[in-house]
This record gives sequence, structure tokens and C-alpha cells, in this order.
Amino acid sequence: MNRSIMKFALLGFVIVAAAVFIIAGPSGGSEKRAFNPPGAPADLPFSNGLLVGNTLYLAGQQGLVNGKVVPGGIGPETKAALEIIQSILKQAGFQMTDVVTVTVYLSDVKDFAEMTRVYKTMFPQPRPARATVQVAGLVNNARVEISAIAVKQH
Repeated sequence: MNRSIMKFALLGFVIVAAAVFIIAGPSGGSEKRAFNPPGAPADLPFSNGLLVGNTLYLAGQQGLVNGKVVPGGIGPETKAALEIIQSILKQAGFQMTDVVTVTVYLSDVKDFAEMTRVYKTMFPQPRPARATVQVAGLVNNARVEISAIAVKQH
């Protein structure tokens, strides 16, 4: 093999290795840490929050208190769900400003305006990207479930 081909092959290897290092992080893989809000059952089949590197993935949260949907409709349910998200964020060392994307699941799309009114009070500008979908039903007969992803800036 001539020297130019060797140089290009070595350069290609260095570029690929650098890309893998950047994507995977300095340890070559990221440790996962789970976070659950206070009072969450210990035997859940999922983590409410899972920290991988500088990204926190939050499972869908409903407006529950002591395992029961808060009364009063979509407004109180939305507020309670976002307060649970806020508590998981805080436990993991994050803030609402670190949230970059949110998915809202509504059992009735007619609740969209009221959900959004409450949602806006919980997220400062710039608000995260958001998708909102209507679903056939939610566990606990909840009206809303909200999941999120947060990224910690270094």
C-alpha cells in the first residue's frame, strides 16, 4: 500500500473513532440512573426518570395524588402531572428550563385549550417543542398524560 492510501486510511479511522467518542461520550457508554418521585411504588415496571449522560428521559406522568386522579378536570390534572415532572427533574438536578421536548396525551382533544393554558404557566420561555395527541384512553381514566425529555447544558 502506498503512503497516500495509508494516510487516508488512518485519517478515516481517526474521524470514525472521534465520531464514536463524541456520540458515546468519554466513557464509551453512558451509565443509567433512575429517578422516581417520592411515594412512587417500588415495584414499577419502569423508571419515571432515566438519566443517560446529560439527557433525562421522563416517563408519562398523570395528575395523580396518592395514586388517584386529582379532581377538577383537565386543568388540575395537567398542573399535577407537570408538578410531578418538575419534582423528578429537580431530583435529577434539572429544571423546567432544561426540558427540550414534551408529548401530551389527551383522552379528549376538546381539553386542548385548557391543558395549554395551564401548561404555559409551568414552562418559561423558550418553551420546549411539543406534540399533543388524542388517545383512545389512559390508565386510571386520566384525562392527560405528559412525557418529556430534558437536556442539561454543560
